[in-house]
Amino acid sequence: MKKITHTIVLALLATAIVSVTGCAVMRDQESVGAYIDDTAITTRVKARFVEDSTVDAASISVETMKGTVQLSGFAKSSDERSRAESIARGVSGVIAVQNRIAVRP
Repeated sequence: MKKITHTIVLALLATAIVSVTGCAVMRDQESVGAYIDDTAITTRVKARFVEDSTVDAASISVETMKGTVQLSGFAKSSDERSRAESIARGVSGVIAVQNRIAVRP
């Protein structure tokens, strides 16, 4: 009887440890709050692209991680590429911008 109780306690303890660590933030992962902040930044950048007549918002992808915005996709000109980067830098909460937009020939 004592052995069965001991086994049950160990099983419950193991389950509790797995449950708690399963919710922990691992290295290179964002907390829920940081993820929400990054999602808001991405949304604001995309909205500014839509408002700007010189940037084709449908051709440029925006991803944000820890305040760093990554732009990718295609632009019709180097001016459009530069304008997209400038818009992204002007959004509040943006720490850095990585511009990986390719200019179509």
